[in-house]
Amino acid sequence: RALERLDLEMDLRKALEQGEFELFYQPRVDVESGRVAGMEALLRWIHPQRGMVSPAHIIPMLEETGMIVEIGEWILREACRQCQLWHEVGYENLRVSVNLSLEQLRDGGMIEAVASALSESGLPASALELELTESTLAEDNLQVGTLLQWLKAMGVQISLDDFGTGYSSLSYLMHYPIDHLKIDRSFVSDIVSNREHEALTRAIILMGHSIGIKVVAEGVEQREQLELLRELECDEIQGFYYSRPQPAEKFLATVDAIEQGWSGGEAEGLPVTV
Repeated sequence: RALERLDLEMDLRKALEQGEFELFYQPRVDVESGRVAGMEALLRWIHPQRGMVSPAHIIPMLEETGMIVEIGEWILREACRQCQLWHEVGYENLRVSVNLSLEQLRDGGMIEAVASALSESGLPASALELELTESTLAEDNLQVGTLLQWLKAMGVQISLDDFGTGYSSLSYLMHYPIDHLKIDRSFVSDIVSNREHEALTRAIILMGHSIGIKVVAEGVEQREQLELLRELECDEIQGFYYSRPQPAEKFLATVDAIEQGWSGGEAEGLPVTV
């Protein structure tokens, strides 16, 4: 097992220069209008022998080896470049969200990396959203807080991912410039059958709205979940109900299919798969 991990790590170090990484995109849908508001950029590694390597193997290894900083900058540049291309063909409303790790924030070059990605691509700063987890905020409040203020001043949107698990604290919402809260999928998965999770989801949505923060529900897979989230006035949803993550060349067709599937405010689940 150790030798296999070593081989995988060595292959991973070569993957970027050999063009084996690709970004897939999962749509985020506005609950009220049914329009695709944006998408989350997700890293995929297409290994020449192993095929698609699970992200669960990639991200921890990148963080442990420190490669996450270099790969993270590539993800930023590529996501901004692709989003701007979609803007240029008429999809100006789309914004792209990119996940950030603690290692990237500690690197010291985050501001320059974001500014460079926006400048090279021509993407408006308001169309870029950076996602952090609660554990990242809990790790280094002063450094991260200062960085987020700089990013917010640039016009970039900030999202707090996996909200409701582990480190939940109202102080994050009061002291950091958060634009979106993403409710963790563990609440959404049984929101219809679990009254406690429904109550917590309702509370998160009300709390977010009361301080001007939009709320996104992750992991939505069923119509019943969508209908309940609409009733709770959740702002956006993301999950397999609409689409699995898609490669760039298929994404616009997915966007069109989702938006054409809305009729009178009722969605038709579209089984778009890779």
